[in-house]
This record gives sequence, C-alpha cells and structure tokens, in this order.
Amino acid sequence: MNTIKKIFVFLLLLPLAGFAQEKGTLLNISEITVKPGQDAQFIEGVKLWKECYLKHKGTDHWNIWHRVQGVGNVYVLAGPLEKWADMDKKDTSGDACNKTVRDFIMPHIEKIDYNIAQLIPQFSRPAMKDTKLIWVTFFKIKNTPDFMDVVKGVSDALKTTEGNYRGYWYRIMGGAPEAADYFTTEPFKGFADLDNEPMGIWKVYEKVNGTKATEAIRAKLRSALALNWSYLYTLSEDISN
Repeated sequence: MNTIKKIFVFLLLLPLAGFAQEKGTLLNISEITVKPGQDAQFIEGVKLWKECYLKHKGTDHWNIWHRVQGVGNVYVLAGPLEKWADMDKKDTSGDACNKTVRDFIMPHIEKIDYNIAQLIPQFSRPAMKDTKLIWVTFFKIKNTPDFMDVVKGVSDALKTTEGNYRGYWYRIMGGAPEAADYFTTEPFKGFADLDNEPMGIWKVYEKVNGTKATEAIRAKLRSALALNWSYLYTLSEDISN
C-alpha cells in the first residue's frame, strides 16, 4: 500500500464520539509530521482533498486530530476497520483525488509513522458524544501478562467506583522497535474539562482494594513497564467531515 493510500483511503477517522467500540475493531493510524512553517499549506491541501472527495461522492466521514505538545507539528489520522479483510477494499472516490494528495499535501509532510492497533473492548468505555479533546497515554512494556493484570485491576476498580471506564484501550499490532505496545485514550469535550480533575486512579483502586493491594499492584506495574508518555490532541474541525 503506497503512502497516499495509507493516509487517505481509510478515511473514517477517529469519530467525534471517540474510538469505535465494535469488538476487536482495528485502527490504521498515520501520525503525520508537517514540515516547519508549512502548516497553513498542509491544511489548505487537506481542504482541497476534502472538496475533491465530496465532489466525487465520497461517503466516509472523518476527523483529524492535532497534537498539542511535543516536538514538531503533528496530526493524527486513524481509520477503523472491522476486520483485516477491509484492508483490501477499494475507495474509488479517494483514488480520484490522489493527484490532489500528491501535489498539495505530500510536499508539506516531513515524515509519516504508520501503525495498526486493535481495540480491547472489555476495558473500554462506551463512545462519548461531542469529543473535542483526547488525552492519549502510550505504554512500552517488558511483561505483557503483568501489565494486563494491572490494566484489568485498575479498570475493574474504576467500573466499580464510577460505573464506567474512563477511556478506550488499544494494543499495537506489530510495528517498529520504538513503537508503543499499548495506548489508552480518554475523551473530553474541551480543555475546561481538565480543570475538573477526577480522583486519581490509585486512590480509586485503594478505595476498592485497600492500601496493601494498591502497593502491590503499583509494584507490579513498575516491573512490567519500560516507558510511558502522553499527549493531548485537539479536533481539527475545519478539515474533518
């Protein structure tokens, strides 16, 4: 699959309600770093592509998210698939606009990091409407069984205390050595929601399981985890559909 198709064939992007919630949903994820000083040109190129796609009666809907922190100017596109066979499907409306991608978008892209992830539905919340901001935390791990024990324990405590999970859990399917192994996404309606800070997850766990169990599960996480990091992403509504 060429670079243009990686980015634009699978254009049912990160729904407004959060990540799709079907069992085992796959995500094609393209992290696009825009060249310095060329953000406006990149955005105009995507607008031209959107216009072309709709003109050719494209029926998919998409969102594009802009990373808030970190090095570089980064956008993220993620297209959900129900099964691997969907990778074989054609998008004639998208194909009709490949020249627009080549001439007006690709010249402004510095690099693309492409990954595939799969939803872990048993630890993921129902979709939330009007999501305009997401907080994504990535995990590079050393011990999968121990890490998933921690995820299950914390998720169960959240469900018991709050009646729901806070986000959506995904596992990365393969990828480069430096890629994350798992990530979780927490949805918000805007930055103001961050001022209403909920109880910390370890306080929640302690409330359900006690101090000794909390110390034990935190030790298990430390031994299972190699690295973790997180970013905020805002919805770019003008280049979404």
